[in-house]
Amino acid sequence: MSGGEVIEGVLGGAGRLDKALAEASGLSRERVKALMGEGRVSVGGAVVRGASAKATEGAAFAIDVPPSTPLAAEAQDIPLDIVFEDDHLIVVNKPAGLVVHPAVGNRDGTLVNALLHHCAGRLSGINGVARPGIVHRIDKDTSGLLVVAKTDAAHEGLARQFADHTISRAYLAVCAGHPRPAAGTVAGRIGRSDANRKKMAVLAPESTRGKHAVTHYRTLKFLRDCALIECRLETGRTHQVRVHCASIGHPLLGDSVYGRTPAALRPLLRQIGFARQALHAAALGFDHPITGERVDFRAELPADMRELIDETAR
Repeated sequence: MSGGEVIEGVLGGAGRLDKALAEASGLSRERVKALMGEGRVSVGGAVVRGASAKATEGAAFAIDVPPSTPLAAEAQDIPLDIVFEDDHLIVVNKPAGLVVHPAVGNRDGTLVNALLHHCAGRLSGINGVARPGIVHRIDKDTSGLLVVAKTDAAHEGLARQFADHTISRAYLAVCAGHPRPAAGTVAGRIGRSDANRKKMAVLAPESTRGKHAVTHYRTLKFLRDCALIECRLETGRTHQVRVHCASIGHPLLGDSVYGRTPAALRPLLRQIGFARQALHAAALGFDHPITGERVDFRAELPADMRELIDETAR
């Protein structure tokens, strides 16, 4: 919407209030919930804030929709490796070194800036003006697959699958040492480290902080002083693969935050110029949020990780 307006009408059915309001107003459920949180929604003349409250059929409602805020990020003509695109979403293969969305210290040159140019600004607005279309993200120095929503309906459908842990995600990584056992599961709550608030950590079992996280790993190839592993995620927590691998004594090569590269391999990493965590989002699968069709995508290892694997295989 280009300017502020008040949407008025009557609820057409019972059930959850946010759902009934979305159907009656034409807004997305996420947008309705956000406006409820701001006190901009009234039913029967009273302000309502409980999205899960029961709707009353025929009740009059009013939603005060504020004027649209100009996009915080500018469109920039930055090349994108597009794996898939339709009217509802886009899947990109992000290179290492590219920040996903603007933030302090990275106002431009991000994936969002590139998407705004490529999609001519047609991205979901659910995540706000700084992160249009962004449903999930991967770290700046992690390469690989990322799905971005063009419409609010697609965003809601994808976000629901992430919340329900039905998205399929597999990462390829090169970790220090040889994991024993060669395959297994790492589980534990991940939250801010008590020792360093800028880092994440696996918290004590009795902790009530953080979020439950599960990573399944298997070794694909033993290399010199390291190993190529595949990590499949049940959950998607900040730095999950990096933190879980470090917690079992096998931090990712090049990850200066969560571990140290074995001394024997440091000259090699300097020689080939490998200066990031060896982590690549290789596979991504989900039910298309609009068509319901199952879609699966893969992204081959980038050149720097292939070189790292080749050199340590000798």
